[in-house]
Amino acid sequence: MAGPTTHAEHGTGTVLVAGGTGFIGGALVRALVSDADSGAPDLRVLSSRGAAVGSHADGVRHIGADLTRPQTLRGVCEGVTTLVHAASYVGRDPDRCGAVNHFGVHALLDEARRAGVARIICLSTASVYGTGPHRGAREEEITPRPQSPASASRLRGEAAVLDAGGIVLRPHLIYGEGDRWVVPSLVRMLTAVPDWPARSRPLTSLISLRDLARCVAALVRDHEAARGPAVYHAADPRPLPFGRLLLALHRVLGLPLPPGDISPAEHRARIARVMPALTDHQYALVTQDHWYDARKLWERSGQRPGPVFEEQFAACRDWYARQPA
Repeated sequence: MAGPTTHAEHGTGTVLVAGGTGFIGGALVRALVSDADSGAPDLRVLSSRGAAVGSHADGVRHIGADLTRPQTLRGVCEGVTTLVHAASYVGRDPDRCGAVNHFGVHALLDEARRAGVARIICLSTASVYGTGPHRGAREEEITPRPQSPASASRLRGEAAVLDAGGIVLRPHLIYGEGDRWVVPSLVRMLTAVPDWPARSRPLTSLISLRDLARCVAALVRDHEAARGPAVYHAADPRPLPFGRLLLALHRVLGLPLPPGDISPAEHRARIARVMPALTDHQYALVTQDHWYDARKLWERSGQRPGPVFEEQFAACRDWYARQPA
């Protein structure tokens, strides 16, 4: 009689998700736990916050550690088959950017190397490319030009992952439950300045949190797909016309449709007065073309994009309705 199926037979082994209590990491943990068809892996979550050290919930073991304190990382990768790095600092403190996104990655990779971790997957950002416009470039066709301490430090962290034979995913804009930047920032912009630059209807690369988690979970399960070094754009393969996003904000959240009869220079000046913390780079991300060829990730992961943007966005109505304007 055949014995019970093990995690190893499913190809998952032991998975460590660094940053597994965050926006992306948390979604990945939920996707792995709920994947009954493939068998949930032996799952560990590494975080400096969240559940108590050594606690177990839903078959997940939580480990407390801090990327900026390498001594706390000792032994966290023992017995781990796949490391998914989804922890980052995206603020403007250059010292903390370096400590978390660069030196912290090196410290965790040192532990992974010491423990013989077979596969490494890192969640990064398309912001390493800097300000566009960017129009449909494949991964090998575009040179990173980071324009902030956060993006520059994440690019250095990427380099360490690639040197270790890992793979790097670069999403552009991610939406879904837990999003506190992409859609909330647009809502604040349109509330403060209920207009839009004339003739500015760019194409943008978005991906739903659910689709991103599905793709990463598929890479975790597939030993060959998760081998690198490799870089993947993480986005819906169909770039979204920005007009459709504005229309969705109108239909789902009740924002007025902006007339679009203001000059780009005047619009930028008005936004700068009411949202002084919004950088020129962040402003350009939603007013210029920023879309990337993401076919390689979907082919490699064996997944298909979820429902159209409007359907997935409407499913997040309650989350976005609760966010402060």
